[in-house]
Amino acid sequence: MTASEALVKQLNLTAQSAVVVHNPSNMFYLTQGYTGEGCVFISGERKVIITDFRYVEQAQQQAPAFRVVMTDKGLSHSQWVAKLCEEDRVEVLRYEDDYLTVRSFEGLRSAVGEGVTFLSLDRVPEKLRQIKSPAEVEAIRRACDITSAAFEAILPRIQEGMTEKDLQIELDFTMLKLGASGNAFDTIIASGENGSLCHAIPGPRKLRKGDMITMDFGAKVGGYCSDMTRTVALGEPSAEMRRVYDTVLHAQTICEEALCAGKNCFEIDKLARDYIDAQGYAGRFGHGLGHAVGIDIHEDPRLSQMCHDTLQAGVVITVEPGVYIPGLGGVRIENTCLVTETGCEPLTTPTKELIIL
Repeated sequence: MTASEALVKQLNLTAQSAVVVHNPSNMFYLTQGYTGEGCVFISGERKVIITDFRYVEQAQQQAPAFRVVMTDKGLSHSQWVAKLCEEDRVEVLRYEDDYLTVRSFEGLRSAVGEGVTFLSLDRVPEKLRQIKSPAEVEAIRRACDITSAAFEAILPRIQEGMTEKDLQIELDFTMLKLGASGNAFDTIIASGENGSLCHAIPGPRKLRKGDMITMDFGAKVGGYCSDMTRTVALGEPSAEMRRVYDTVLHAQTICEEALCAGKNCFEIDKLARDYIDAQGYAGRFGHGLGHAVGIDIHEDPRLSQMCHDTLQAGVVITVEPGVYIPGLGGVRIENTCLVTETGCEPLTTPTKELIIL
């Protein structure tokens, strides 16, 4: 069953009920490949990509199962949606109320007219995206392989005196050379005291002996993301930072071992949080334990204090505890993992033991 067929089935769409999708990630998922601009219209009878001249040929190549129609000066995206609704006598149109701006929605509603009832799509595509198909898992696996290989390749190049920005550039370039289509997100490099910044922006700080260096990065392959964090030491770290590292490593390991279909997301997050708190670092692990990964780098479900979802086999999710101490530094260790019926498979594979360069 294709993604669009799954959507039709999930919503019981008929010729008189339709969906219009504007979120590029959902467009890519439902068409299984289209990466251009515009919107997608799906009903029980039609599958249409609405776009402009720049993307028509691309859409036809990337989504051959979809009809492609082109906007022009007299027929905008919203007017095309209205035309399709009129032709099929659509009565109910579902839309992404969490994505469209108020102005965009008002323009769409004005074009379609009062005879159609608008309902929230209620993130149904995102819910369908949670369970990855074998093809999606393979794409994520390839992205993780490149991410892992880039880390191994970069280690010999890390040296005292290079800047965080230098290291970011080397790492990003290495992923591209290894076959990535791009970065899954902006690479994070945090050295020394900057390690306490969870999402540090690589800057001019030069690497020094004794630094812990956190590298959070991921490749994108075939439209799918990977995510990995490793913290290494440039020379012997302080006793306190080694203790922080050991704490984070144990928390990451016990949670990865607990990851399994049927487990509650909240409970796995709590496992890491309780252990870190018990080691004297209460309040120093302030983010969620992990997030699902796919077309977007952050997807649902989440391993967090707020998420009580039950994990299902086929979810790809990160496990990434951390401890952050202002003025001193921080440590984060992260794997992207495929949830199975009996446990999980880490897709990012470099050692998690402390590497001292």
